[in-house]
Amino acid sequence: MDVNQAQSNTEANLKKIITRAWEDEAFKQELVSNPAKAIEKLFGQPLDLKGKKIVAVDQTDPSTFYINVPANPDNVELTEAELEAVAGGFKFQLGWTLLCLDTSSDF
Repeated sequence: MDVNQAQSNTEANLKKIITRAWEDEAFKQELVSNPAKAIEKLFGQPLDLKGKKIVAVDQTDPSTFYINVPANPDNVELTEAELEAVAGGFKFQLGWTLLCLDTSSDF
């Protein structure tokens, strides 16, 4: 899968997760309490987190302002695929790379 296809899949997968959370309160609660399990159920396949974890926060309260503090790029080791993407001038969010599932099969 090329970098552009991976980015497209990642964005589509993230959209699917967020849309489900908006439409299904039970899914949203499971996503917040056990994100990996909720995502695995939604897509019907296991996640390979490579030792990383997923943190999901319900940010739907309009009276609260949330700030996401990303990893300092000076302290992040990139994978070979991420290094190739950076070398090619492709911009992406590292946090999204975990959501790049194989969407070629029907879920």
